[in-house]
Amino acid sequence: MHRRTILSAAIALPFAASGLVACGHVDREPITPTARPTATFSDIGYADWSDQEPDYRFYPGDEVEITVPSAVELNKSVVVQPDGRVALPLISPVMAADRTIGELEASLTQAYASQLLRPQVRVSIKSTAPLKVFVGGEVGNPGVYDMAGDGDALRAVIQAGGFKTSAKRTSVIIIRRGPNGRAMLRTADLLTGMTNGRADLVPLRRFDVVYVPRSGVSEAGLFMQQYFRDLLPISFSYAVNGFNGN
Repeated sequence: MHRRTILSAAIALPFAASGLVACGHVDREPITPTARPTATFSDIGYADWSDQEPDYRFYPGDEVEITVPSAVELNKSVVVQPDGRVALPLISPVMAADRTIGELEASLTQAYASQLLRPQVRVSIKSTAPLKVFVGGEVGNPGVYDMAGDGDALRAVIQAGGFKTSAKRTSVIIIRRGPNGRAMLRTADLLTGMTNGRADLVPLRRFDVVYVPRSGVSEAGLFMQQYFRDLLPISFSYAVNGFNGN
């Protein structure tokens, strides 16, 4: 069976089951021994993997340098607050999270237009919050981890307690949200990466998912059930949809 079809069925099954419970009615007629429930699942598909580096988007905890050339007394370093906004003199808090440098500059320039004559605000990144990634499967301590500085898939696995003896190190799965919001999936041979410094260790981005499958198992159904149903709807959905304020 094609890997994407396997993963699609694994993702769809938990949600289909939860949908039956939500209906509030269960058919209690006895099921004969020959009756077998059947279901079909559409292939959700993954976007083609791209290593293109998108424009950086601010996140709570990032430190931002604000410069207003026409009013240098307003120059200031500010930290993006937990609600995603930055607080500056003379204007109301402005949403910064999930915005690029150019988008934030435009928002601040517009905000200061009511206070200054033709303001032109400049924004630069002073420091960034740690990368938050999800690590699961055959590792010592699955969970959500903050990675300071640049991180890659092998470092994430090591931070999560390293590989278990049952791990399939040659086919570690990386899942990432693509530029258009669709998930991208690829695998990485981290066994080679432990002995070859030139190996592809997959540099990570914020909210990437790193999953180490069991050795000899060709599908990741258990992972999809545990992480997409139980973990990601809470944490990942906040990351993707939590900063839609103005």
